Amino acid sequence: MPQDDLHHHDPRQLAPATQRNREPILAVLRQVLPHQGLVLEIASGSGEHAVHFAGAFPDLSFQPSDPDPAALASIDAWARTSTLPNLRPAIRLDAMAPRWPVTQADAILCINMIHISPWAATEGLIRHAAELLPAGGPLYLYGPYRQHDVPLAASNAVFDDSLRRRNPKWGLRELEAVAELARAAGLGEPQVTPMPANNLSVVFRPI
Repeated sequence: MPQDDLHHHDPRQLAPATQRNREPILAVLRQVLPHQGLVLEIASGSGEHAVHFAGAFPDLSFQPSDPDPAALASIDAWARTSTLPNLRPAIRLDAMAPRWPVTQADAILCINMIHISPWAATEGLIRHAAELLPAGGPLYLYGPYRQHDVPLAASNAVFDDSLRRRNPKWGLRELEAVAELARAAGLGEPQVTPMPANNLSVVFRPI
């Protein structure tokens, strides 16, 4: 989880993984995101991804969100330092909530949430994405997964074990289970891109 490594009165959090993964993720997003419209980010965490991507896509509007008040403060603090006109104020949003405080989105991003949340959060994410996205609009997911036909990397096995010790409701998800959830909600088959450090980019689109 992000650690606040800045000085005592600065709400900005620093997520070290963001520095490592933002450029590989950006390379995939350049192939996935629409040219215009609203991008909703679920579980924005520190807000560093939102700032980086908003800077890279000036013709898109970015709406960061998170259920945690400290994360919301961090997101808005990073946004203030960036002064990007296409980055909206963060909104409080819990993926598991029956209603989301948004009515539409042209794309949805969710980075490193599915394995650090209860399965109900993934269910909510998929359900609401199917409701909000237009036909062909991308739901972009990033993180580590289990796959039936791929041996689990040793580092991911250790990570999975540590997550489950922290919270029995957390842990690496079966990609096939996520795909089945998406299929049942009316999303198409996943487009999967291998990423550094044994992660995956996974894109679903409403049919």
